[in-house]
Amino acid sequence: MTQRTRIKICGIINEQDAQLVAQCGADAIGLVFHEPSPRFIDLQKARIIRHSLPAFITVTALFLNEEPDWIKEVIDRVDPDCLQFHGTETPDACEQWQKPYIKAIPMGSVDDASGYANLYASAQGFLMDSNVAGRQGGSGDTFDWSKIPSTFHHPLILAGGLTPQNVAEAVTQVQPWAVDVSSGVEQQKGIKDAGLIKAFCREVARVDCQK
Repeated sequence: MTQRTRIKICGIINEQDAQLVAQCGADAIGLVFHEPSPRFIDLQKARIIRHSLPAFITVTALFLNEEPDWIKEVIDRVDPDCLQFHGTETPDACEQWQKPYIKAIPMGSVDDASGYANLYASAQGFLMDSNVAGRQGGSGDTFDWSKIPSTFHHPLILAGGLTPQNVAEAVTQVQPWAVDVSSGVEQQKGIKDAGLIKAFCREVARVDCQK
């Protein structure tokens, strides 16, 4: 059976872009709750987006070494479907919320991705990004996809520098469970581009049909 590559559009900061993502056929959006990020979203806007989405579009809340009180407030007020941890959070810190979670693997500083993933056995997926440990993503940089071990058997979410121009090659080479894009579909930081989102989703669907 041919696997369909799931699509997550990250760094959404307004309702219009969230609706666009849903209309273009993506599966999930990412909301960034790390205040230094240019894609940071406040709780009120996040709640509006959360409640405006149609069925079957999931919401992922992104954190990077945040205080537990802040994570709890986001969970209580936004009720995301999934949490995503981009920092040096321990397995216990990720698990304590009793929510499905994704752990980012900073491929810029991790040499053994499989060993890293094994530490987070309860994660529902692993996002491989080009950043180094403790730094936020969204840089628009790719990493060497050949660094991904062939023995990596966990659900793999590929991120880091993906665009409509290279996502077909990425899906063909890596065959990830999902792809995650932010800056690659933006006209400026935090503001998505309708044409780029449509082209990105179209390219993923096209290469999936060729498998």
